[in-house]
Amino acid sequence: MIASKLIFVLAFLFVLSKNGIEGSHQIYPEFQNLLAATVSETHRTGYHFQPPKNWINDPNGPMYYNGVYHLFYQYNPKGAVWGNIVWAHSVSKDLINWKALEPAISPSKRFDEKGCWSGSATILKDKGPIILYTGIDPKERQVQDYAIPKNLSDPYLIEWEKPDEGNPFIDPDKDVNASAFRDPTTAWFVDGEWKILIGSRMLKQQTGVAFLYKSKDFKKWTKAKEPLHSVENTGMWECPDFFPVEKSGQNGLDTSVVGENVKHVFKVSLDLTRYEYYTVGTYDTQKDKYIPDKDSVDGWGGLRFDYGNFYASKTFFDPSKNRRILWGWANESDHVHDDKKKGWAGVQSIPRKLWLDPSGKQIVQWPVEELEKLRGQNVQFGNQEVKKGEHVEVKGITAAQADVEVTFTFSSLDKAEKFDPKWANIPAQDVCAQKGSKEEGGLGPFGLLTLASEKLEEFTPVFFRVFKAENKHKVLLCSDARSSSKGKKLYMPSFAGFVDVDLADKKLSLRSLIDHSVVESFGAGGKTVITSRVYPTIAIDNKAHLFVFNNGTQSIIVEKLSAWSMSKPAMNLPL
Repeated sequence: MIASKLIFVLAFLFVLSKNGIEGSHQIYPEFQNLLAATVSETHRTGYHFQPPKNWINDPNGPMYYNGVYHLFYQYNPKGAVWGNIVWAHSVSKDLINWKALEPAISPSKRFDEKGCWSGSATILKDKGPIILYTGIDPKERQVQDYAIPKNLSDPYLIEWEKPDEGNPFIDPDKDVNASAFRDPTTAWFVDGEWKILIGSRMLKQQTGVAFLYKSKDFKKWTKAKEPLHSVENTGMWECPDFFPVEKSGQNGLDTSVVGENVKHVFKVSLDLTRYEYYTVGTYDTQKDKYIPDKDSVDGWGGLRFDYGNFYASKTFFDPSKNRRILWGWANESDHVHDDKKKGWAGVQSIPRKLWLDPSGKQIVQWPVEELEKLRGQNVQFGNQEVKKGEHVEVKGITAAQADVEVTFTFSSLDKAEKFDPKWANIPAQDVCAQKGSKEEGGLGPFGLLTLASEKLEEFTPVFFRVFKAENKHKVLLCSDARSSSKGKKLYMPSFAGFVDVDLADKKLSLRSLIDHSVVESFGAGGKTVITSRVYPTIAIDNKAHLFVFNNGTQSIIVEKLSAWSMSKPAMNLPL
C-alpha cells in the first residue's frame, strides 16, 4: 500500500511539473515539427488502423452516419511525437478499409487556439452529427467546444465548422480545475434532457470525477449539483465513457436507452497509470447517479477492457448491425528516438464488438466480423497432443501477419499449481512476471509463441497458467514481451489478466491477431483481452514463426487450431 501511494505521488508530481496542464504525454519540442523524410516499414502493421506517417493517439468521435463509418483521432501532421494536435478524419464502409480525409478540426479559434483535444460525436435527430471536444484557450484552460458539418449532404462530411456563437459551450466554473477538465462523452437523452460527462480531478484526496452537464436544447448546458460518479485516490479521469448494455444477449444499445433490462458500464482512463478500468452497475435516472455493482471493483484494481498497450478507448453504437463497437489506442513501447527514426508512432486496435457477459459481471469483446474478410491462406490441425517442453510449429501461413484461433483441452485439473494467497493483492501482470512462460508449471504455461525466430532467440508468448485456489481454479492469461526483442532495451512488460471462466469442460480458447509489432489476444472467447506492442529484430516478415508450446508437466491437447494469413486492406489512402 505504501509503495502504491508513493508511485501515485511521484506520478502526480511528474504530471504537474511538465506544462501546467494535466496530461501525461511526454513533450519533445525538438521533435514536434520534424517531418519524416522516410517511413520505416519494419514494424508497421499490415491490417491495424494507422495513417501513412506521424504520431497518433486517442480515437475520437467514432460514429456511423448515412452508411459511412467515421473515425477521428488525435494526430500530429508535422512529426512522429505528440504535438500540433488536430482531429484527423478517416471514413470506411466496413471498418477495415479506410480512406483518409483532411483533418476535421484544427486549432483556429480563440477557444481552441492552443489545442483541440479529445471528445465524442452525438447524432441529433433531424440535425445530424455534432462533435463535442476539448479546446485549450489562450489562458491554457480546458474548455468544451463543438463543431458541426458544413454540408450534411456531403456523404463523407469532409468539412467541419466551429461556430463562434455558443463556443465554448462549457466554461470551467470556480469549482472545476481548469487544467484538468476534458474529453466530453457522447450525449444521451433521458427525461427530456441531454446529458454528457466530462472527466476531471478534484484536489481533495486526488479524487477522479465525471462531472455531469445537462441541456434541454443542446445549446445551453448546466452542471449538475453532483457528479455522476467519483472515486478518491484515482487521480485525473480522462476519456470517460458511459453506455448501456443488455442484461442478456449480444445486441448493442443506443446510448440513450434505459430500463429494467439494461445495465450500465462506466469506464475511465487513468492519467497517472496510463491504463483504464471499468465497472458494471446501475444508472439511477432520478438522482442522476451511477452505482457500481457490489462485486465490481471501483478503482485502480478494477476490470479492464484490455490489460496491455491500450488507452483512451471510445465506444459508439452502430445501428446498421445493432452493436456497440470499441476503439482503443495501442501506443508504442519503444523509445521516442525510435519513433523519430521510423517516422510514425501509434496504431488503433482492431475495432471490437462488446456486450455483457451472461454472468452480468463483466464485458466480453470480440474483433468485428468484417475482419474475417482479410483472411487468406488457411492451415488447420486438431486432436494433437503437446507434451511437456514441446513446440509445434504452425506452418503454411505468414506468421508475421496472421489471425489464429485455437482451443486447448486437458484431461485433468489435478496438476494445477497452488495459487499463492499473496497474489490476490498484486496485479496479475506481477504474477505473470514471477512465473513467466519458461518456468515449468503443472497445467501450463501453454499457448502460442508469436513473432518467434526460428531458433527462439526471441518470441512473444501468449499463454495460460491454471492455478488451484482455496475453493476454485484461477486462470491467468499472459502476453509476455520480455523475450520479444533480442538485444533491445525497451519497455517490454509481462501483461496479464485473470480469466473468469468455468473449467468444467476442461477447455480454454485463445485468439491472437498478429501484425508485425502488435499482438492482440482474446482469451476464453473475449473475456480477457491483452494487446502487446513488440519490436522483434530477428522475427521480421518471412523470418517470423508461430509455435504452439507447452511448458507444463501435464500434456495438453490442441483440440482445433485454425490460422490464416491476413491480407492488407486499403489503409488510409486518399479519398
